[in-house]
Parts: sequence; structure tokens; C-alpha cells
Amino acid sequence: MDLIALFTAAPAAPYAWSLVLAGAVVIVSIVPLGAARSQADFTMADMDAPRAMFDRLPAWGKRASWAHQNSFESFGLHAPAALLALIAALQTGPLPAIAAAVALIQPVLRLIYIGAYVSNIAPLRGLCWASALFCTGILYLEGLKVLLQSA
Repeated sequence: MDLIALFTAAPAAPYAWSLVLAGAVVIVSIVPLGAARSQADFTMADMDAPRAMFDRLPAWGKRASWAHQNSFESFGLHAPAALLALIAALQTGPLPAIAAAVALIQPVLRLIYIGAYVSNIAPLRGLCWASALFCTGILYLEGLKVLLQSA
């Protein structure tokens, strides 16, 4: 099975994959944070108050921490949109092509966002943040539109 078929095998597939990939982005965001903690000499004693070591992190490590926290916020917004689109696709069939596209683009933008945040490339970070949020908004709109039209 080729890669495109994997993501489009069923009408609901892009939205299920979007949900999985968005969750994976949250997990991936731990990598630069872990590297920063390692550079700040993280020890098991820091487990008593892991946020207290924030001041010991290098500047890029602080940005990694913020990117990690923002990944949870983004997932909290995107997951319901992906679930809404998934349910709509299961009940009514394929959604408009734009919905599948934005569902799969959003996690990619979030990965780029993490890299841009940690690297302190503010314009790229802002563009990725806004674009990913826009993708999530489109997914909400398309899922709602399809469900309301079928009611």
C-alpha cells in the first residue's frame, strides 16, 4: 500500500491519522525538552519539583519547554476538530477535499512550529502557529457543515 492510500483508504482515514499524528507531535515535543533538561544537569532530585529547574535551562531549553506546553494546548483544540470530522465522515461519507488536506497539514505545521520555537525563528513560529490554528478552524467548520447538512 502506498503512502497516499494509507492516509486516504477510507473517508474517515485522514481525520483518524490527523488525531494520531497530532498526539505524536505532543510526544515529539518532549525530545528537545529532554535535551535541555539533560544540558541543565537534570537529576532524580529534580523530580520533586520539575518546574523549579526551569531557571537552569538554557534559553533554547526554555523555548523548548514553552513549545512543549503549547503542544498540549494545540492538541486540546485540534483533537475535537479531528474527532468531529471523523464522525462526520463516518456518518455521511467523504468531506470536502480541503478538510482532509488541513487535517494532515496541521500536524506538519506543528512539527515545524516546535523547531522554529526552539531555534528562535519567531516569524516562522508565528506563521506555523497561525496556520495550524487556521487548519483546525477549517476542520471544525467543514465537519459541522457536513453534519448540519445531513441532519
